[in-house]
Amino acid sequence: MLQVVFFARVKEELGCGRLELQWSEGSATVGALKEQLCQRENGAWRNVLSEDNLICAINHAVVDDAMAIADNDEVAFFPPVTGG
Repeated sequence: MLQVVFFARVKEELGCGRLELQWSEGSATVGALKEQLCQRENGAWRNVLSEDNLICAINHAVVDDAMAIADNDEVAFFPPVTGG
């Protein structure tokens, strides 16, 4: 089972904070997960999840789309963060 969480503006725009998904290790990359999620809600999630500056983390470590995902991982998506 894969835990997928969304934060801040991403959560608000998708109207979803958390998903649990069955995950096939055969297509186990962040990019594959994003593509699977983009197909939800008749493609409505594509606008949010296709943003160039979307940040993804696996088990609290920031990763890119080529990173492998394993069963039982937590994958988080969130917008860029600024501080000051």
